[in-house]
Amino acid sequence: MASQQQPGGVAPQGGPHQPAGLQQPQQQLSQQQDFDPVHRFKMLIPQLKESLQNVMTIASLNFQHNTAIDNGIKSNDAAVQRFDKSLEEFYALCDQVELCLRLAHECLSQSIDSAKHSPNLVPTATKPDTVQTESLSYSQYLSMIKSQISCAKDIHNALLECSKKILSKNQQQGIM
Repeated sequence: MASQQQPGGVAPQGGPHQPAGLQQPQQQLSQQQDFDPVHRFKMLIPQLKESLQNVMTIASLNFQHNTAIDNGIKSNDAAVQRFDKSLEEFYALCDQVELCLRLAHECLSQSIDSAKHSPNLVPTATKPDTVQTESLSYSQYLSMIKSQISCAKDIHNALLECSKKILSKNQQQGIM
């Protein structure tokens, strides 16, 4: 079942009914889920629905109250809930949802780029029994890294040349 959330967005830690050994893995799982944008998005959707419902309810009550005042049925003495506060809460949740979706998209893009530019794994010395047939040898891995470094240096040099050209043009225009 879903864990209850505290106002800070962190799930409560294990209480006295949980053994001490289970508290640490659950705490780590909770921390991992807090950083996972998809999990955070899933947690925000019910809050967003509730906030939207609250905005609509307050708007409806305010319309009814203002209509009653306009018709002379009520005076302006009655306290009504503030629409702007509920709308601000809704917009804050929308912003959080947008950030989660952008972060999830960025993570996906980085994962795709990583798989594209380094598709094969290098076997680790700690797990020799799990060597995959499609993994790179260490020398192949080194050559791939050297080519990536070379490419990064080429890009760096091209940017330096471009900035020098821009500076020289600015200086020439300043002289004229």
